Amino acid sequence: MTQPIIEAFFDAPTNTVSYLVADPKTRIAAVIDPVLDFEPASGAADTRSAGRIVAFARDHGWRIEMVLETHAHADHLSAASFIKAQTGAWIGIGAHIRDVQKIFRSMFAMDDLKIDGSDFDRLFEDGDRFAIGALEVDVLHVPGHTPADVAYRIGDSVFVGDTLFMPDYGTARADFPGGDARTLYRSIRRLLSLPDATRLFLCHDYKAPGRDDYRWETTVGEQRRSNVHVHDGVSEDDFVAMRRQRDAGLSVPRLLLPSIQVNIRAGRFGAPEANGVTYLRIPVTWRGV
Repeated sequence: MTQPIIEAFFDAPTNTVSYLVADPKTRIAAVIDPVLDFEPASGAADTRSAGRIVAFARDHGWRIEMVLETHAHADHLSAASFIKAQTGAWIGIGAHIRDVQKIFRSMFAMDDLKIDGSDFDRLFEDGDRFAIGALEVDVLHVPGHTPADVAYRIGDSVFVGDTLFMPDYGTARADFPGGDARTLYRSIRRLLSLPDATRLFLCHDYKAPGRDDYRWETTVGEQRRSNVHVHDGVSEDDFVAMRRQRDAGLSVPRLLLPSIQVNIRAGRFGAPEANGVTYLRIPVTWRGV
């Protein structure tokens, strides 16, 4: 079986790993979870990180035909729209993005947002298959972190999004709207039922205490043996109790508010106002009044 060529691109400001996956036979490629650079204090956005991926593919003679999102991220803005504009690639995500759009449309008063997933070119259901050149891709619906999370299995490799982190760091949070710790546990156990040698490529690394380097590749066997949250022997009830307690003490991601608004539109900002400027919304919550 032909295995994909995998190049990882780590974005330090958001601790996010984007991937360029290429078929060595046809030289067709996909980008998974690309990052748009964004500075919330100034509202400045640029495409340096995504541009590096596009340039790398071009320099190696690879043709990017698709952008694959594992979910609507809450910690970085997606560069999917930019890569589509640069390469003509289509953008795919799990079909349950519709559920996420419904949740956040009212929260951000995004009256112009369609909640049918039509901002994306392809909506994947669990069990769907498609190809990157001659490489077959299987889609696994792995909700819990959000309702729309999917993983992409390509040969002996699975791109798991935010479901799992490195074994010394654990698992994704499940307290965002539509998230559920019990569902996350079952999704993780589904991934960990794959053969032990299956390689897992993660969307983030936060460098657990005691480790000096960033890492984003592990295996099913390693996760089953030593994941601090969900190794073999951890029951569903124990995981749920741990996850709920841990999530209650986590801070809100720095880019949550801009990320959600952009990412549920497939990496697009809303239409500019009459003055030609594009704006994002910040809901205000009054406390202690």
